[in-house]
Amino acid sequence: MNADILKRVVRAIADGSQSDLDRLASKIVEAERKTGHVRLAAQLEAILKQPKAKRSDTPSAAVNVDRTLKELPLSRRHGENLATLIPHDQLEHHMVLPDAVEQRFARIEAEYAARDRLRVFGFKPRKTVLLYGPPGCGKSLGAKRLAWNTGLPLMKVRFDVLISSFFGESAQNLRSIFSAAREKPCVLLLDECDFIARSRTASKDIGEVSRIVNSLLQLMEEYDAPGLLVATTNLESALDPALFRRFDDVFSIPLPGPGEIEKLLRMTLSTVRFEQPMHWGQLASKLNGSSAAMVVKAAQDAAKAAVLAGGQTLAHGMLAQTIEELQRHDGAHRG
Repeated sequence: MNADILKRVVRAIADGSQSDLDRLASKIVEAERKTGHVRLAAQLEAILKQPKAKRSDTPSAAVNVDRTLKELPLSRRHGENLATLIPHDQLEHHMVLPDAVEQRFARIEAEYAARDRLRVFGFKPRKTVLLYGPPGCGKSLGAKRLAWNTGLPLMKVRFDVLISSFFGESAQNLRSIFSAAREKPCVLLLDECDFIARSRTASKDIGEVSRIVNSLLQLMEEYDAPGLLVATTNLESALDPALFRRFDDVFSIPLPGPGEIEKLLRMTLSTVRFEQPMHWGQLASKLNGSSAAMVVKAAQDAAKAAVLAGGQTLAHGMLAQTIEELQRHDGAHRG
């Protein structure tokens, strides 16, 4: 099954569209027949001809994304949700990356789409990924992009609820989260995972830190969930060294270069009219060394300022001024 059909199937399931599923099923049968899988195609066709089970009267709109993961895992003591589910339509997914980094993401997505075919040849797709880099470079956005392009829901771990002061409870909460991820496919996001994965040798609280890090290492070693696991960190040097070996892929999300900055500005302002030609090279130069998040914020702030000023266009000078103001604020905050 190619990636395009796979995405359409997942989308039809998410939308509850039986008519789309029927059409896609027929396409899958035909595709398998063309590739020489005649017996499989005949079996699938026989399944399609079987009488359909009576549908529930519950409207598809009432079946929300939470049910795709049954129930979210709950903390053992207080019954709070250990994770949050980000709906598919709220997933940001547009990224501007250097070609080498873009290829790393594309490879993960391609291997997930072809996971069954890879297993036929005895290969395992990449399923666990560690993204690292400076704040605001797009690590969390990378997880959302993977969820969007694979059609998987995104389950983000809530470390504020996971960590408990009671002996052994944090590790138990962590195991509950991994169990939930095994129930249904999802992208399990451990955002800023250094919160629970700091080096055991660098911590003063050896007992509890060791317990939760050991649990994470064991869970990563045994990870067999049908979806993906994505961890992010700003402080890769602080992570326990043994953790790196548990990931199928580890790579950094760098700060954008001049070319990426210009693309980010143009993409963010794609619906905005300009008062005069914009000197994109100069603007990108001003933002050199800035995170992708700051570049996007500068463009958005300038566009909003133009709207509030009653104008219908954005001038080069207004965007340049907004960039300077943001940089002064950022410099003062760091100082």
